[in-house]
Amino acid sequence: MSPARAEELELPHPRETHAFCGHAAAEQKLLADYRSGRIAHAWLIGGPAGIGKATLAYRMARFVLAHPDPGSAAVRQATSLAVPPDNRAARRVAGRAHPDLLVLERTPGDTGQLRTVITVDEVRRTVGFFGSTAGEGGWRVCVVDSADELKYPEGSNALLKVLEEPPARSLFLVVSHAPGRLLPTIRSRCRRLSLRPLDEADVAQAAAGALGDTDEATLRQAAGAADGSVARAIALYGGPQLALRDKVIDLLDRLPASDPRALHALGESLERSDGDMLEIFVETTRNWLSARLDRTSEPRRLAQWAQAWERLNRSAREVETFNLERKPLVFNVFSLLAEAARG
Repeated sequence: MSPARAEELELPHPRETHAFCGHAAAEQKLLADYRSGRIAHAWLIGGPAGIGKATLAYRMARFVLAHPDPGSAAVRQATSLAVPPDNRAARRVAGRAHPDLLVLERTPGDTGQLRTVITVDEVRRTVGFFGSTAGEGGWRVCVVDSADELKYPEGSNALLKVLEEPPARSLFLVVSHAPGRLLPTIRSRCRRLSLRPLDEADVAQAAAGALGDTDEATLRQAAGAADGSVARAIALYGGPQLALRDKVIDLLDRLPASDPRALHALGESLERSDGDMLEIFVETTRNWLSARLDRTSEPRRLAQWAQAWERLNRSAREVETFNLERKPLVFNVFSLLAEAARG
């Protein structure tokens, strides 16, 4: 496969993904807790974007739905959460047809475009879902992908309500790219499971599995620049994205100092590029900011970085939704991050 083809490839959704690289300890934690018969009703799966959080959530959902009895021989003998793709539960999950799986995610609006948030009406579907008997007589599982996209505060409060009063044999798998900015009350109702960025070899292996035939040297370069994210490695496997990522990181690392000429050039390049380059800019900036959220414990500084995170995501959504000019976004983002960096 040539690098250009990576941009055209439709990659499988996490609900259809059975290959799983890295995160063995997290997988074994979920398996052991389920096998014990005392698994927590809600798990907050956190970590940077693109490292396999949603893939792990769906992997766990398939396993529980395929093996509803934690004390069964199949569960006792399992060495991982793998479920064969031809398993009935796995097929129904992949086809979005399992009656005992509810997925909260952004949905298309009236225009056919994805909404910018997970609406409160979507979250309120949990009331009817968990208020009924499981269709297969076992567990009812809800995957939230991702909690960062819940409409604030209505959607977050609606999710909190059902987390506070969990029905029997219910399991919430809540994905978050920045758990530190979620409501403290949501975090307190969940067992934390933090995933670290994958090492370069795992990134390359997972990306190669998704892309198929690849140029090994280009893939290694993309994996090395992906900060442990398979999704980012795949996006970078095209050439120009690597250069853009390096340029953005260099400018971010100089904050609170800024170079207006460099920002102007960056904005001009994004104006001339397609949506993929804008996505690389936003994801690179978001992950840089997420790292600072994770490393900050002082409340005032944490609040500043969290506010910057909120404003970054809101501005990016507006540019994407309304097809706005990208240069003002660049200056806006670097201005708010410089303000946060100064403290």
